[in-house]
Amino acid sequence: MKNSIAERVSDFLKRYPPFNMVKPKNLRNIAAEVTIMYLEKGDTVFKKEDPSHEYIYVIRDGAVGLHYENGEVDEIMNIHDTGDVFGLQPLISKDPYQLTATANEESIVYAIPVNLFQSVTDNSAKIQKYLITAFASNIYAPYTSEVADKIFVDYLPNRSEDIVNFQTANYTEKPITCGVRSTLKSAAKKMSLHKIGCIIVVDSDKKPVGIITNSDIKNKIATGLFPIETPVTNIMTSPVITGKKDLTVANGQLQMIKNSIGHLCITKDGTVNSKLIGVLTHHDVLATLGNSPTVILKEIKRAKQTKKLRAARLKANGLLKSYLEQNIPISHIINVISQVNDAVTARAIDLAVKKMDSPPPVSFAWLALGSQGRREQLLFTDQDNALVFENVSKAQYKDTQSYFLELSRLVTGTLNKVGFEYCEADMMASNPEWCKSIKEWQEQFKHWILKPDQKAILLSSIFFDYNCVYGNQDLIDTLTDTIYTSLSETSLFYKYLGSDAVKSPSPLGFFKQFLVEQNGERKELFNIKSRAVMPLVDSARLLILSKQIRGVNNTYERFERLAQLEPENKELHESCAYAFKALSKFKTKQGLLHGNSGKLIDLETLTKEEKLKLRRCFKPIQEIQEILKIRFDLKNLI
Repeated sequence: MKNSIAERVSDFLKRYPPFNMVKPKNLRNIAAEVTIMYLEKGDTVFKKEDPSHEYIYVIRDGAVGLHYENGEVDEIMNIHDTGDVFGLQPLISKDPYQLTATANEESIVYAIPVNLFQSVTDNSAKIQKYLITAFASNIYAPYTSEVADKIFVDYLPNRSEDIVNFQTANYTEKPITCGVRSTLKSAAKKMSLHKIGCIIVVDSDKKPVGIITNSDIKNKIATGLFPIETPVTNIMTSPVITGKKDLTVANGQLQMIKNSIGHLCITKDGTVNSKLIGVLTHHDVLATLGNSPTVILKEIKRAKQTKKLRAARLKANGLLKSYLEQNIPISHIINVISQVNDAVTARAIDLAVKKMDSPPPVSFAWLALGSQGRREQLLFTDQDNALVFENVSKAQYKDTQSYFLELSRLVTGTLNKVGFEYCEADMMASNPEWCKSIKEWQEQFKHWILKPDQKAILLSSIFFDYNCVYGNQDLIDTLTDTIYTSLSETSLFYKYLGSDAVKSPSPLGFFKQFLVEQNGERKELFNIKSRAVMPLVDSARLLILSKQIRGVNNTYERFERLAQLEPENKELHESCAYAFKALSKFKTKQGLLHGNSGKLIDLETLTKEEKLKLRRCFKPIQEIQEILKIRFDLKNLI
């Protein structure tokens, strides 16, 4: 005879994670052993410091609150409702409970025997991953290093799959070499004999000092620039770019992209100061991956028309989608797509310069601002950019600025056709306000810093995250010097930045519900960008500027650097870095799924598991904002 109660329990459980991952037969066995608990409001399931029970708990109806109790302190950490799992301590360790579980209203709770549950789920990596995340989301100290790596386990490569990108690269061992005193003729004979496209030049200690490729021979010998008997040191490319012997395919690929090379020397310690042991080629990477951003970058650099540039950038979206599906770490994805975006911008500028009636009258630099300036722009979003040109006389200024404004209109027009929308606030280099000489920009930043107001702070959130993607880097270095000199002269600017960074409270309300938009077309939608991503971006910017740290623009890299600079807050900063990467990945997935920026989310479309992950990401936000309030004395400005 069928157990109708067990069937009803099974039908309920299979709708929620992690039970929707359990095989039907095993789920029925679990349901048959469930104990049904009826709780009145205020009834306690377990208390802090109680020994672990032999059950884990699932809410059938009602709500159960988890409280942190310490003397007179009784803080609500979370409120669980229908389908939520709590009391997972016995699955993780046999330590006492760290929180107290009390019915928030009349409730029905299923108690599931731990031993039975473990016997049918121990071999499921997916279930274990979910349970670790759920446990980490409910403990009182969410920043402990013991669980930090486990919390975001699903944002790392899936260890049950063979993700080729993170295998050790298969480089060529015992590469063909020649000495520094060799002639090009003898080196070329070796290349021909061994049918290879490059040869490494080494010193007497077998350390790599240079590389010669077929392209070098074609461009420097065949053209008559050097005789065939010339020493190899005259035409070799030096210094070489090196990597360690345990280099992954992904890191090797990234090194090639960053340095625009097709060969990577593998040495004993990863530097030019140790013995050469191998060489990794672009062909080796392609043979492993089958698809490479290097190919996309080449297409971008060769594009002579906007439609070709757009086609190449659209391929990067396919690569982005593929990387996300393979669970490639978001940090690597960000690096690759950032390289692509910068290359698209640089090529758009090249094409624009060719369309102008004359060459640029003076040197200039193109700045990517905002998310591209932070190297965090994964999807097609709007443009934020500026142009800095060399100082000219007052008489020449108007004509010089007019030239660069026309150039900027061509560039922004091309980027728009590629897929990057125009900035609604017109924060683009085609606006005279954002196209100035280095002297004018220096005065502008001094004014923003030394005489801050709300407008200055609004613009600072865009203009203090910049990256030179084209042109004269010296101009940008000069501007950076001015910024940090001005910052050292005031503390008021930090207060204004801090006030802006804490204006958006934690994305969760008092009862841990998501705070959604209340009016207009966005009503009932959750803005993950303004409520979760930007508070972390703003906090990282303020803290890194206050430390006078240059050249670290990416938000998660800023938090990682802060973790090094502030050992006392190491776990919090690392937690913020993890949260930012996880939120970026979630937002990008939503954007690809719905064909938009991913910043507005309909919570009804999310699973319990997805909501759990999001809640876990929100926990560091309130903590980092509290630190800002204290450190920058924001009470009088908030």
